[in-house]
Amino acid sequence: MLRQRVITAVVFGIALLVVLLWLPPRVAISIFALAVLVGAWEWSALAGFASAATRIAYVCSVALAMAVVWRFTSQGGQLESMLWITAAWWLVAFLWVTLAPTSHSRVTVATSGLLVLVPAWVAIAHLFLQAVQGISVPGSQLVLFLLLLVWAADIGAFFAGRSFGRLKLAPRVSPAKTWEGVLGGVAAAAVVAAIGAWWFDLPRVAFLSLCLAVALISIVGDLTESMFKRYAGLKDSGSVFPGHGGVLDRIDSVTAAAPVFLLGLRWLEWPT
Repeated sequence: MLRQRVITAVVFGIALLVVLLWLPPRVAISIFALAVLVGAWEWSALAGFASAATRIAYVCSVALAMAVVWRFTSQGGQLESMLWITAAWWLVAFLWVTLAPTSHSRVTVATSGLLVLVPAWVAIAHLFLQAVQGISVPGSQLVLFLLLLVWAADIGAFFAGRSFGRLKLAPRVSPAKTWEGVLGGVAAAAVVAAIGAWWFDLPRVAFLSLCLAVALISIVGDLTESMFKRYAGLKDSGSVFPGHGGVLDRIDSVTAAAPVFLLGLRWLEWPT
């Protein structure tokens, strides 16, 4: 199993680098959109939709929402409004996971899928197109850094939790996750953030603070998907990636991290 996971991760990593660094931005954005729509197909199962027709209809609704929100956020003011609304949604998701993780219905899960998937794709697309004033960094590098930051938090949390984990983080949602894992994830993210501040030549304190906030919200994204998988009685969202599960299992943390990362980059003042 470990060998399969490693092989899948290497192949996925190479493919992702090709998409990020060598394909035209519009093509890369379209590929990410396709991945999100695969995630929407998986989410339809979390919501309890059984028939193929109903699941396809849900995927189409997500695609339509992506197109509408993309058009709506074509101007800066609307984009920032969408990002703040999304940040508020993730606060609600945190309270949901914390206070009422077993309170679900088909409607709430399906609606949550729209709130999770659509803003995440829009944020990544805008990052690709460099919708950040004052930062002369290629959009592909910003997206790659975001992914590395989230993956560092995931890996740090996994190994710290397995080695030192004692205090359960959210036992009713994901019994394996611990507060020690959270600290390990934040520490790993801090290392990546420090490297990113040096590489991008950005103010260290502001950038590090933003990255640590993104790492923490990425954990909420992970827990939120775990909550819905537990509601649906599923261990993995799908089987697209051998040894790793489905698309949602790979992007759950990113869905929360991407909008907050873009919001922070736009909100903070950077040297021009």
